[in-house]
Formats: sequence, C-alpha cells, structure tokens
Amino acid sequence: MLRRILTMELVDTHCHLDVAEFDADRAAVLARARAAGVVAQIVPAIAADSWDALLGLCDREPDLFPALGLHPVFTRHHRDADLSALEQRLETARPVAVGEIGLDFWIEDADRARQEQLCAAQLAIARDARLPVVVHVRKAHDEAIRLLAAARVGGGIIHAFNGSLQQGMRYREMGFLLGFGGMLTFERSSRLRRLARELPLDAIVLETDAPDLTVASHRGERNSPEYLPEVLVALAGIRDEAPDTVAAQTTGNARTLFGLA
Repeated sequence: MLRRILTMELVDTHCHLDVAEFDADRAAVLARARAAGVVAQIVPAIAADSWDALLGLCDREPDLFPALGLHPVFTRHHRDADLSALEQRLETARPVAVGEIGLDFWIEDADRARQEQLCAAQLAIARDARLPVVVHVRKAHDEAIRLLAAARVGGGIIHAFNGSLQQGMRYREMGFLLGFGGMLTFERSSRLRRLARELPLDAIVLETDAPDLTVASHRGERNSPEYLPEVLVALAGIRDEAPDTVAAQTTGNARTLFGLA
C-alpha cells in the first residue's frame, strides 16, 4: 500500500515550513516530502515580520507556494499598518492566497472584536486582490461564516476543519474547501472521522499543519509534510474509497483553488 501511495501526487495545503522548528533540517524534510509524493505545499504566514523569510523560501523552492496574512492567535502582535503592508505585498509578491487569517475564540482572553476587525479587513483585501483565503477557525464557525458571507471572497480553505456537518456544507456552498490533517489518523477522533466520511470529497483537501498536529504514528513528535500520505490513507479508509481516487480528487481540489499547474 505505501509503495502505491508514493506514486500518487499530493498537495499539502497547510504547512508552516518556514518556522524555526525546521531550520536545522529543512532541506532534508523537503526531500523526504517530495519522495513521499508531496508535489506542492502551501506555506501560510502568521505575522508581517515573517513575510520576507517566507517569500524568500518559496522563491528558492518551486514547489512551495506562499500565503500572506495575519494569524488570529497573534492579534496583539499585529498593527493596523500591517494591513496596508499586506495590500502592498499582494501587488508585488503575488502569493497564491491570503492567510493564515481567521478567528480563534478558543484561546484564553481572546480579543474577539479585534480578531473580527482584522479578519474582515483581510477578507476585503483578498476580495479586492481576487485571491482565495486560508482561514483558521476555532470555536467561531458561525461568526466566521457571517464574515465570509459578508465579504464575498472568491473561496478558500477552512483549515483543520472541526465544525458541524451543517457548517461544513455551508462553507462548501460559499465556495470553500475543508482541510483535514493528522487528527484523522487517531481512531479516538470519532466526530472528526464521521465528518470526513459524510462530507463530499469535492469539498476536502489534505494538510499537515506541520510542525503541529502530527499523525498518530508520530505522536509527541514534530509534524512533517512527509507524513501527508498517512492522512490520505486514513481518509480513504474512513470513506471506504480507493486511495488513488481520494488523492486525485483532493489534489485536484487544491490545484484548482490555488491555480497550481
């Protein structure tokens, strides 16, 4: 099975390969991911001061594609001037998406008003730039759906989706794909696995969120894009579908959204 998986082309739609956790062995990680069939990775930003390094990395590696944005977990780090800087960078750098943006009401002392302000502003910027968005949502799906519906952006991904089936279908109606990653490989994730089975495959993409949220076989370790085939195998098993069918559809979904060759 694994040898067969390695012949398939996969897209990791959410991998923070630019962060310090990969500084010591980034080239080796990339080589192993490519050998595992990962033909493209979307690398989303978390803050304005990371954009230069992220863009430089993606310039050097043709299968890494940048997304620029301001992550909701780090709201206190972001400045209003970063929004103007984002508009300017989208004109010069032309990333494949705006992200990682969104709402995170799970974190302690979340500044909900500020998160919504930053998210709405970035959605407007993405709409004007005609770019998709990579959206982080925790404990805020209804609020995110409201903002996305108002912004009328041209689709995107709800990263690490863990809402309800009804919320997932609403996202799909608005043109969004739903990202599933390493948590699918844990049998105890029964609710998430049920979602992955019930949602239509044309609404799903694969991701790792490396270095976080690793697969069951590497529990307690750093996550890595080379583990994406394990997510594929888990998803195919949950859906009782052939891995090559799941790989072809999810990779096609990602390529269409981001305009990848």
